[in-house]
Amino acid sequence: MARPTRRLPAATAMIVAPQPEAVEAGYAVLAAGGSAVDAVLACAFTQGVVDPMMCGIGGLGSMQIFDPATGRHIVLDGLSTCPGACTPAMWESVFEGECTDGYGYMLTGGVNELGHAAVTTPGVLRLFEAAHTQFGRLPWPDLLAPAIDAAAGGWVVRPHVAGMFSLNEAAYGRLRYSAKLAATPDGRALYLRADGTPKRVGDPVRNPDLAATLRTIARDGVDSFYTGSIAARIVADMKAGGGLLSAADLAGFRSRAHPPLEITYRGRRIATPPPPAGGIVIAEMLRILERFDLALLGHNSPAYIRVVAEAMKIAGRDKETHIGDPDFVVPPLAFLLSDGYADDCAKRIRAGDKASLPRTGGDSRHTTTVSCIDAGGMVVSLTHTLGVPSGVIPPGTGFMLNGAMNWYDPRPGRPGSIAAGKRRFSSMSPTLVFEGETPVMTVGAPGGAWIGVAILQALLNVLDWGMTMQEAVSAPRFSATTDVIDISNRIPRRVQRAVEAMGYEVRRSALSYPFAAPHGITAWDRRLEGGADPQRDGYADGF
Repeated sequence: MARPTRRLPAATAMIVAPQPEAVEAGYAVLAAGGSAVDAVLACAFTQGVVDPMMCGIGGLGSMQIFDPATGRHIVLDGLSTCPGACTPAMWESVFEGECTDGYGYMLTGGVNELGHAAVTTPGVLRLFEAAHTQFGRLPWPDLLAPAIDAAAGGWVVRPHVAGMFSLNEAAYGRLRYSAKLAATPDGRALYLRADGTPKRVGDPVRNPDLAATLRTIARDGVDSFYTGSIAARIVADMKAGGGLLSAADLAGFRSRAHPPLEITYRGRRIATPPPPAGGIVIAEMLRILERFDLALLGHNSPAYIRVVAEAMKIAGRDKETHIGDPDFVVPPLAFLLSDGYADDCAKRIRAGDKASLPRTGGDSRHTTTVSCIDAGGMVVSLTHTLGVPSGVIPPGTGFMLNGAMNWYDPRPGRPGSIAAGKRRFSSMSPTLVFEGETPVMTVGAPGGAWIGVAILQALLNVLDWGMTMQEAVSAPRFSATTDVIDISNRIPRRVQRAVEAMGYEVRRSALSYPFAAPHGITAWDRRLEGGADPQRDGYADGF
């Protein structure tokens, strides 16, 4: 079993995230004696301020926590649910097709993506509440203080935020982000320039309404969002805008705690979130790839890309066929992760078979992540998102609500179909790796449909290739979430030609760091090293 050979000076605590302001918030909480959960929550609240199209209190998330002091190891599920007013066939007549990246559905008028009908029941604050109640050390208001300061004092648009503000997803069947920024008077005032174009790198953003909302949550707790004064504002806006979300939906939402989904890979234990989160995809790919001597193939060689891409396609096909909300569709996890099935898949790959996953690939990037290890060894990984931002900012609140109805299949009778109270499959997969009972790695990624393939490659880069975490998240990636193999612009053209000679269509990205954005920490012998994907604006910090 390979492991990195290069070592950094010892650190006792570390946090990594894609936003510098969020990393600073988490670091300050760790330095003040907070737990890893405290630090991740402070980081997450700040992310919602300074990366407002990626995440926020109107969104959803998944968090994995391991606490060596108590031996507890859980996944907290704050994935959103369909409002109670939803029915399976309500949008069947306006269905136009699947988004070309396989991440959402196109409806006439974009009703499931932009506006009040696109909003699902936000779950992330109930997740945060449960995590703090069980694992927090610092007072709840302390965790919101950095976010309040950022909202009230202002922040400056960074390169990745500017990229999201100007994003046009028409090629995938979704709307321009400028339409979402302009959907409400509050959005226009916050995020557009005087000429109506999105703010650019270096432009300031101040959000006193969000600061006031966060002060209410700091003072009155999460109930203020679900049953109190903030809930009243949300419900009033939903009624005014023809939304589906009701007071009963908000009041009835609860986060869930699950044991992680676990497998072994080359003697190490891999823990991922169970369905409806995306860990099953990572677990299935690893089970298949364990049957191959990947190091013998050569990193990112044509043979390596073929084998790993086939595992990606098989797991993606199985996800589409079998995985939804377990309350509605029971997933065949034992079969998908069995030795027999993995052996059969590996046999077919060796024989040269090509799995079929017919979609046109692409990325959906409306997500962010944070990982942390504290001085006591607690390990936490969180991924949270707005899904597809709805553009809806309830007047005077300063936060945008999710547009996660875009994730539900408007065709009845499918694993991801619409149903009241149903949670949709999410690719979010905050992952932990253990040697025996000792955690040695945590990794998560934003990136929609590409989260699983990015986390897989970060894991392989560390566990099979002995890379450091920064090397692992920076190495060129590829993706096979469709029948096309997408490759980073840093994979040589000679490799591309060799893969094409095997009968594959290969599409070269113009980007140097495409296909999600993994961030993580390794902890070999308790020496912590963080890695932040270079395409985002964050970093790792520790002491």
